[in-house]
Amino acid sequence: MIINYLKQIILPFLKRIYQYKAVRITSYGLLLFILLDLIFPFKVQPNYSTLVTDSEGKVLHAFLNNQDKWRMKTELSEITPTLEKAIVYKEDRWFRWHFGVNPFAVVRAGVRNVFTGRRTSGASTITMQVVRLLQPRERTYFNKIIEILRAFQLEVHYSKDEILQLYINLVPYGSNIEGIKSASILYFQKSPDVLSLAEVMALAIIPNRPSSLRLGINNDFILKERNRWLEEFKTDKVFHNQDIEDALGEPLNVKRHEAPKLAPHLSLRLKQENPTEANVHSSLVRNKQLTIEKIVQNYVSRLYAMNIHNAAVMVINNQTHQVEAYVGSADFNNPVDGGQVDGVRAVRSPGSTLKPLLYATAFDKGIITPKSMINDVPTNFGGFEPENFDKLFHGKVTVEFALANSLNIPAVKLLKEITTPVLIEKLKIADFRTVKKNSPKLGLSLVLGGCGVTLEELTNLFSSFANEGQFQKSSPLTPRGGIKNGLESSPSGGGGGLSILSSESTYLINQILTQVVRPDLPNNYAYTYRMPKIAWKTGTSFGKKDAWSIGYNAKYTVGVWIGNFSGEGVPELSGANIATPLLFDIFNTIDYNSSSKWFKSPAGIALRKVCAESGDVPNTFCINQITDYCIPSVSKMSQCTHARYVHVSADASMSYCSHCMPDSGAVKKVFPNHAPELVSWFETKHILYEKVPTHNPRCERVFQEDAPQIVYPVDGSEYILDKNDTQKLMLNAQVRNDVKEIYWYINDKLLQKSTPNTPIFFEPLAGKIKISCSDDKGRNTDIFVKVRWE
Repeated sequence: MIINYLKQIILPFLKRIYQYKAVRITSYGLLLFILLDLIFPFKVQPNYSTLVTDSEGKVLHAFLNNQDKWRMKTELSEITPTLEKAIVYKEDRWFRWHFGVNPFAVVRAGVRNVFTGRRTSGASTITMQVVRLLQPRERTYFNKIIEILRAFQLEVHYSKDEILQLYINLVPYGSNIEGIKSASILYFQKSPDVLSLAEVMALAIIPNRPSSLRLGINNDFILKERNRWLEEFKTDKVFHNQDIEDALGEPLNVKRHEAPKLAPHLSLRLKQENPTEANVHSSLVRNKQLTIEKIVQNYVSRLYAMNIHNAAVMVINNQTHQVEAYVGSADFNNPVDGGQVDGVRAVRSPGSTLKPLLYATAFDKGIITPKSMINDVPTNFGGFEPENFDKLFHGKVTVEFALANSLNIPAVKLLKEITTPVLIEKLKIADFRTVKKNSPKLGLSLVLGGCGVTLEELTNLFSSFANEGQFQKSSPLTPRGGIKNGLESSPSGGGGGLSILSSESTYLINQILTQVVRPDLPNNYAYTYRMPKIAWKTGTSFGKKDAWSIGYNAKYTVGVWIGNFSGEGVPELSGANIATPLLFDIFNTIDYNSSSKWFKSPAGIALRKVCAESGDVPNTFCINQITDYCIPSVSKMSQCTHARYVHVSADASMSYCSHCMPDSGAVKKVFPNHAPELVSWFETKHILYEKVPTHNPRCERVFQEDAPQIVYPVDGSEYILDKNDTQKLMLNAQVRNDVKEIYWYINDKLLQKSTPNTPIFFEPLAGKIKISCSDDKGRNTDIFVKVRWE
């Protein structure tokens, strides 16, 4: 039925209409316009200045465009009814009604120009002015025709609001200032949406004569012209009389100001990452940013006497995952100390700051619980012999003590058990880029700072401890579309992020890092009793080049780095004494006397009784028992072995095994079951401990378990000795506390008998050497090394 209707009525009607010449001409003209529009499209490229705004949309930092002009983009939301009415009424009253060209104005201007012999009246609409501002041409009648055609193109492709927006953004204000927003910010220090009627009128009259009407230079003349136009508006009743009266009485005392240059490091970064964006909306909170910048600058100025010249700070809101403060250096305008270096993104050694991730991973694998015991004694890890920050060793300590006191040997032991690739995989999930790049080269030193990280990466990592182990990369941008961002959030999994740790392990870490009885507590902590409760971890890199302190609570995560961008080390530099006071100052400022609740214990956390000597499930000989956290079905359930039953003679001078125990006279006693490394440390430090009596010399049993551990030389290593010097190779082994003598063999030949934990030296031959160590119970260990004399 529709087809018949088209054939019988519509098509005959169109044929009759087309017979008229005017219609044909119009059709041809329309087709020609469409063709020209396709061949010669009007490319609108305003080339705006880049503006970086804060979380409330206020300008933080403005950049010149690539033509060294201030051409700031006014968003549609910033064009108020007052601004629109003033501009349209003054420049083009019929703007909303014509199609780019006002024919009446053209005829009027043509008649006047013909009769006067000169140009006395213009006919340019707002649309035509936009064309001229985008593509300036010499004023000729031919160029005017091109301008009209381009105006038609603009009207076809853009809405009236968009065309008005282009006009507002392009009008000249003298010098290198273009656009109302540029003039508004540089002269009135406010955005266009908060301009008064008097200020709007002052800006509306300037574009016609930008050379003679210069704000800050010809204010009196501009005031006179402004009031003249206001009187005209009053006559035409454009605005309410009272509004105009108020505007007429408003003075005009303005001058040109510097463009905003706040948060320079992040602003430069966002500009580089979004080169085509006119307005980049950051998530920075202005007052917070400015306050922290001042705190950092004042704090670093007090460190100058120690030769410490720089610092960087990053603040993340843990609920929104947005960056609220970003301080790249103590003073951006200080070129001597590298003030323009962005310390938030600089790759540095993390010191001990990765230890919480390691311990949390060990909690999740069930290897340890907070009260588990671990030995902090000198240990050789295949040639790697770490030391603690204070050069001391503490013997047997709990896991929570080891983490709270940032002990190095326990951390390396845990990493060796967990394996380095497991920790590296966690860091890859957290987007540690340098770790990703160098992962094949990383070893056990990783957890002590043997890798490169940035403050941004560390702060994001610690934010996951405040979010139940869910990692979500923070963003320095407000959630508005269309803008790229180098900190963009990782793909979200369940819970709004990637699961890097369990909620149970992060809770245990939070409890440990909240302890205030620890060496990295600043001396003036007593004066911060109103400071919000936080968990924090410090770190100091090798050579005292970097001091870190990362802290968090439920609301914020704050990362602090202090040091020198030159890489120069400073003896006084440490995370505890230098970085943590600044961390506390910042928390006292942004979350002072906060009532924020602390993290709740997850459902998967339980309490259990453990032996205080080992942290394991109590055995029959475990008298001292304490309460410990555990993760049911995950935490290990091994029974305590901190001691063992030994049968001894009545006078406790001899011990027996099941093979040689007499029928009567033996007594069952409990003896400490110390690890060989702990026994060796006791002997070295001359610490008294209870020893197992000498084993029955008549016993013929050959023992298999608990053979001596050769700690030096390292199995499989190659040693290069100086042939011009009488150098010798040291032999050392660790044994159980029931061993009284050991025997050293070189290539299966007896070298020497000695007491346990006594170093032996010998001059080796070149080549591959077999070294053996046997104890008085027949247990034996073999290793092989290579020796080269040069």
